[in-house]
Order: sequence, then C-alpha cells, then structure tokens
Amino acid sequence: MREHKVTTERVGAFSDGMIAVVITLMALELKAPEEATVGAILALWQTPLSYGLSYLFIAIIWVNHHHLLRLVRYASPQLIWINFAHLFLVSLLPFTTAWMARTNLAPVPVAAYAMVFVLVNIAYLFFEREILAHAEAGDMPE
Repeated sequence: MREHKVTTERVGAFSDGMIAVVITLMALELKAPEEATVGAILALWQTPLSYGLSYLFIAIIWVNHHHLLRLVRYASPQLIWINFAHLFLVSLLPFTTAWMARTNLAPVPVAAYAMVFVLVNIAYLFFEREILAHAEAGDMPE
C-alpha cells in the first residue's frame, strides 16, 4: 500500500484559515461606543489594548509558523497532530482576549490569558522540534 504524504503547504493553508478565523472572532468583539465623544472611546481602552496585544501575538505566531513550514516538504502524522494542538490553543485567544477586556483586566482573566500564551508557546516548541528533526533528516524542499 502506498503511503500518502501530506505536504506542509496543506498544513500551512489550514493553519492560515484557522488564524484568519481567530482574528475575525477577535475583531467582532470591537464594538463602537454608544456616545460620539472622545471620552466614550477612552472609557473602552482595555478592549483595543487587549485586541492589539492578541493581534501582535497572533502575527508573531503566523510569521514563525510560516518560516518553519518552509524548512520541510512533508508533514509527519506527529507534526499534523502537534499543529492541531497548537491551533486549538491559538483558538482560545478570542475568548481570553474578550474576557480580559470585558473585566477591565481583572487578575483571573489576565492569568487565564497568560496561561493560554504559555501553552501556545509550549505547543510551538513541540512543533518546532518536530520540524527541525525532519529538516535534519533530509526532508528539505527542493
């Protein structure tokens, strides 16, 4: 039986779609104030701050993910599952971002956000390790 190899292009395309959905969900939380005053905008400072922080974090995730996937041609089953775990954790960002903003950066939501941040980075380390192991084994793009 012939083995079906999944290219990293497919993994990247799926990841791009997931990240686009995550950013869209976060953007939907940006609500205009009821009043047409500068004070009304300033009163909502925690929402754009939370959104901006998460957007920057996701941009860094995407750039790093993109560069790593360029190192190999094919995705091992382990890499695919690690990627799913990584994306699951990234998908928690809209929830923790909104919770943090709605509660005026209360300690528990900020701690939950920080925990998601740490878990995303741990999953990324596994992702990186799997990619680099395959790159060292010679699975380099032509």
